Amino acid sequence: METANTNKSINRTLAVIDGGLNFKADVQPLPTTPKPKLLDQVRQAIHARHYSDRTEKAYVHWIKRFIFFHNKRHPAEMGETDIGRFLSGLATELHVSASTQNQALNALLFLYREILKKEIGYVNGVIRAKRPHRLPVVLTRQEIRSILGCLEGSDWVMAMLLYGAGLRLMECLRVTGEGY
Repeated sequence: METANTNKSINRTLAVIDGGLNFKADVQPLPTTPKPKLLDQVRQAIHARHYSDRTEKAYVHWIKRFIFFHNKRHPAEMGETDIGRFLSGLATELHVSASTQNQALNALLFLYREILKKEIGYVNGVIRAKRPHRLPVVLTRQEIRSILGCLEGSDWVMAMLLYGAGLRLMECLRVTGEGY
């Protein structure tokens, strides 16, 4: 009897080693993780490059707008002409500023270059938004003194950082710990 039991265990061992001759193992296939959705891929790539949260929010917004502008077509199916139509529509129909149009362009270039791995050439025929001809407003030293003289405490510190160090508002808020 021992020989019969020994043969069975050897056969089982061989069956497992050989890929399951006549032995059915209850082995579940390893679950494969599905490929993340397009906007999740964009978010992951932005986080990997340590871009700001506001950049992430803006890029995802412009990519969504681009997809909806083209009736929910996948960006992999589109190219330079579709990008050009979208950007021109922003300028002509929505009258966005030049910086807004550039932000939308940069979001789409990020999508195509970094996520879809598709090189986008020069986008022809884009109607560019007009840049306003504005001169910057410069305060006199006396005006600066009077403004800073009205402030005290953390407001004064923040104003001095903004003015003296040339910080942007969000940079100043992070430095002072005020948050946003």
